[in-house]
Amino acid sequence: MKAAQIIVGVLFVALIIAPLALRSPAAAGEDGSDARMLIIVTPHVAQLRQEFAEGFSAWHLENFREPVRVRYVTPGGTSDIIRQLRALYAAAWRDGRIDRETFAAEPGTIPIDLMFGGGSYDHGRLVRDLKVTDPEKAEQVTLPMSVPAGFSQGQLDEWFGANAIGSQPLYHEDQHWLATAVSSFGIVYNRDVYERMGLPAPRSFEDLTDPRLMNRLALADPRQSGSITTTLDYILSHEEWDKGWRMLRELSANARYFSGSSTKPPIDVSAGEAAAGLAIDFYGRGQAQSVLRPGQDPSEGIVGYVDPDGSVYVDPDPISVLRGGPEPELARRFVEYVLTEQGQSIWNFRPREELGESAGGDGGMGPRRYSLRRLPARRVMYETHFDRFTDRVNPYDLAGDESPAGWRSSIGPMMGSFGIDTLPELKRAWAALNRARDDESFPSEVRSEMERAFYALPVHEMPDGERLPFTEANYRPIRGSWRDPEWGVRSKIAYQTFFREQYERVVEMERRRSLVGEREGAGL
Repeated sequence: MKAAQIIVGVLFVALIIAPLALRSPAAAGEDGSDARMLIIVTPHVAQLRQEFAEGFSAWHLENFREPVRVRYVTPGGTSDIIRQLRALYAAAWRDGRIDRETFAAEPGTIPIDLMFGGGSYDHGRLVRDLKVTDPEKAEQVTLPMSVPAGFSQGQLDEWFGANAIGSQPLYHEDQHWLATAVSSFGIVYNRDVYERMGLPAPRSFEDLTDPRLMNRLALADPRQSGSITTTLDYILSHEEWDKGWRMLRELSANARYFSGSSTKPPIDVSAGEAAAGLAIDFYGRGQAQSVLRPGQDPSEGIVGYVDPDGSVYVDPDPISVLRGGPEPELARRFVEYVLTEQGQSIWNFRPREELGESAGGDGGMGPRRYSLRRLPARRVMYETHFDRFTDRVNPYDLAGDESPAGWRSSIGPMMGSFGIDTLPELKRAWAALNRARDDESFPSEVRSEMERAFYALPVHEMPDGERLPFTEANYRPIRGSWRDPEWGVRSKIAYQTFFREQYERVVEMERRRSLVGEREGAGL
């Protein structure tokens, strides 16, 4: 294992162990002994963490007559979490703490019990991403970092019914992950900015490609944000290869920036720093709520959120039990609690304190203090408790039935090359192209050549020297070559060079035509 991976693993363990060693006597149970501790790694926000920790502790005391505590570890987003979990498991495998034949791991093999939050793609990575070498067989094997939760099919049927929301399953077929909530992906926009610009409010992703929104669009970097990658993956799959890449190019050209965090665009939209942005539903709705005046109707607030026209991509927000965590029994009970109606009510009910209801751990429904504005996973919540929801949105009615096309891993490398790392050149070319489009006297054949150059995709060189156009038909072998880190970096450098040259061509064609027009106008 690389030294960097070892360092990551050591620092991650230190992040968990140090606070436990420093716990005060106040952490003790009622009989003077320490309460059992459940440790959860999560990308969830602090308000959500607090509500579920308090709710689980009260539920567990009521049902098992035993005090428990929840400790969260928050090293960053889902990509950061998975990278650090990989380091922990790779070290445990190398040290022989995981059985080479069965993958069995004793409790405490790693110091974390659950991963709570992230998308289904991220939790799927826990199952398939870690490749380790079996020294006896001298071959690589896949080590799942999560384990099946182990609930009966009858229990799953009671919780979920049909295992589907749109095109997505609600739980992994072997229970390596189970949905606790669901998320849609849409558009957050500033009503005041749109009104000043004289534009109608956006209703589709294509509305965000309007060139009048140049420098007005707030986007997160898909190489750092799983939620924005999911949104872009939906656009690419829904629009199909050719039109999808054109739309992603135009979205990039309108971008004011590419943030490292998916929480920044909604905040900047609400401040008027951007007209619109892509956002996961609860970030958009939460930001819209945060800027409402007391008693103001959400439809009249500065910030609006809309799910796009057409089918909406809805993705589970799962939980996974980690292999070899210190408290497997508590981990399974936490999953059970989150999927009770009481646990599900935390996602979207109004806070009990706001309603003047009991704020204690009395088994009441809903969050105690914070409005989370998330959509629960269980259908029964929409069938039985919909009138208590903060957001009267039923994702089972919205979800489209289109499955992702399998191009997700292309978004980071390609969008990074044609948009994020070449943004100044892209903007200059986009401005030149749109000036040509707006000029009725501009020669159509030149304008067509500018468009071909602007939207062009590169030819990829394979390690054996074969050259493959970046097309849908060639995608799989090209993706395979990216798995070699050195070749992947080399390819991205070549792509950036290609796109810069194409953008320069667009600008130069418009410049030359302008000079010709000036000469003609001067009668030369």
